[in-house]
Amino acid sequence: MSESAFFQDLALLMAVAGLVSVIFAKLRWPKVIGYIFAGVLIGKYSWGGGLLADEDSVRTIGQLGVVFLMFTMGLGFSTSQMKRIRGVAAPAALLDTVMMTWLGYTVGHHVFGWETVPSLFLGAAICDSATTMLAKVIDEMHWGDRPFVKYALGTSVFEDIATVGILALVTGVAQSGKLSVINAGASLGGLFVFFLVSIVAGFVMVPRLLKSVFKTHDDEALLLAILGLCFFVSWVAFKFDFSLALGAFVVGFLGAASDVRHKLSELAEPLKAMFAAVFFVSIGLLLDPSACLREWPAILIVSAVVVIGKFMNCTIGALFGGESLKTAVQMGMGLAQIGEFAFLVGMLYVTVTGDNQSPMYNIVVAVSLITTLLSPILIKYSERFGGWVEAKTPAKAMAALNAYRALVAKYNEDRKEARLHRIVRQCLAQLGVIAVLNFAIALVFSILNSRDWSNFSVIFDEYKKIVFCLAANLVIVSLLAPAVHIARKLGSVLATVLVGVGESKWQVAVRHISTLSVQITVVVLFFFEVVMINVNLMPDEHWARWMINCVLLLAGALGWKSFQKAGRRAVTRFDEAVTADERRAKLGAMLTFRLPEGMVHKLTLDMASPAIGGTVVSLNIRAKTGASVVSVERNGDMIRNVGPETEFRVGDILYTMGNGEQIAALKDLLGIIS
Repeated sequence: MSESAFFQDLALLMAVAGLVSVIFAKLRWPKVIGYIFAGVLIGKYSWGGGLLADEDSVRTIGQLGVVFLMFTMGLGFSTSQMKRIRGVAAPAALLDTVMMTWLGYTVGHHVFGWETVPSLFLGAAICDSATTMLAKVIDEMHWGDRPFVKYALGTSVFEDIATVGILALVTGVAQSGKLSVINAGASLGGLFVFFLVSIVAGFVMVPRLLKSVFKTHDDEALLLAILGLCFFVSWVAFKFDFSLALGAFVVGFLGAASDVRHKLSELAEPLKAMFAAVFFVSIGLLLDPSACLREWPAILIVSAVVVIGKFMNCTIGALFGGESLKTAVQMGMGLAQIGEFAFLVGMLYVTVTGDNQSPMYNIVVAVSLITTLLSPILIKYSERFGGWVEAKTPAKAMAALNAYRALVAKYNEDRKEARLHRIVRQCLAQLGVIAVLNFAIALVFSILNSRDWSNFSVIFDEYKKIVFCLAANLVIVSLLAPAVHIARKLGSVLATVLVGVGESKWQVAVRHISTLSVQITVVVLFFFEVVMINVNLMPDEHWARWMINCVLLLAGALGWKSFQKAGRRAVTRFDEAVTADERRAKLGAMLTFRLPEGMVHKLTLDMASPAIGGTVVSLNIRAKTGASVVSVERNGDMIRNVGPETEFRVGDILYTMGNGEQIAALKDLLGIIS
């Protein structure tokens, strides 16, 4: 790939994408379809020869598009919203993902006669609904307040996460060339460890890091910090034989847990728009129209499987989660499509296998286009059809469904009230996370030990096993303190469950015995895990083993209090990241109050305003006018926590406070004539 070819192809793709975006924006059609058709028109299959200098450069640019798409998708993930709707969205997503993967594999392998790998990729391509397309259609129809919408979007997000795991699995199968229980288990196990370690370590460090960078009031530093982390984690995922998409999604998810989430979305949006457009154009470049015409029976079959299969799966999943029949039917119709993830899977298949002859890619892209065009129609008539189904359902069946809904609602209410049982589950989950972290730490240092370090230092390469073994064990020992703290909490809660909260002698004794027993059990299990880890990690030299053991004992004795403080701080930061959405919502509620009539003034910024691009601090609003900007309404969304670095844009509606003289001065400053 030459430098001139790369820039020539990038210039062509950007020019085409820009032209298409303008045309389709005027026509109010989905730009994604326009990008793909534009790629088909300039590709080599349409006219017998392409306009590109080097197709490899396009694939490279397309991979950048994948990274930015998945990063922004993760950035839009809301943990608090997922918690509220997980009872419906999670089972529906799990059922739909598993069934559609199986259906895709079955159709590919047994109907079309394909090999295992393309059949698996077909299943992965049709198992996920298009989140961005669904959100766009609902927004354009102004249906955001319909009951089924939050569940449909939540199910689609859960499917995104599940599909990332399926992608890792099928990529491993494609690289090994065979499907077996052992390979599948190893792929899923590795995915679980990578995802868990990335999330736990990221929640502890990344939100705090981003917040500290944000305080410098340097957008460039903030953007480069998150993008550097994004590409680094994507590279690590790639090195562990996972897709780049996995690493990018994880970093986006971590960014969503920070207090600067909206700023990150704002900064990343232009990059996403650029590279995503190029990615969809590159999808069209690989599409062969003549092959699609030859494969039209297969395209119609897979389209029918997608629409009918996803409708049935999501409807049944929603009913299982306790939703009404009408809402479940609307969910099924809204999710009966595939979109951007299918394009990603198709591109990944070509990249991993190098198979440009298989019809799988053309079928997947064509099916995605067909179902994308059908999606607005299905959603538009979903309410009418859902009502018709509910009206035609026999009374006995409706009574059974209503009884089941009441049972699910009672179960959810009882589960909320069982606070002590929830704490027990949390403690057990935290101890399990520590156990997995120990294993992951040992695995990372084992990989580092297997590398050749002689180019760095011959002496270091000779003693690398001692260095890495000592480093791994020091990190593992530091996790013993938080494990003991969690065990103490677990023992106390178990005692409360058994004997209540009284303070009689026997209750205090039981509580003491329970706490001590749990702590001893955890320490013993921790010790056995460390011994198992060190069987292969410890160096062969006896003097090295004695030295490492002495250093660990000394570090444990002298650093115990420091480890305890660090553990508590890590747990606090993790909890802050998990509850970030809830904290932001509470802050917004605290800042929402009613003021006496006449104290709040609404000012709208037009294109001529000198304040466009400025901030509260750069305009020096308070000092120059005495007025205050308490909130900003932008594109229908309310920004309530207006900070000194909040940037003003065209169309912003400013809610301001001040007396008549102060507001008049503010209007002069903002260039508002009224």
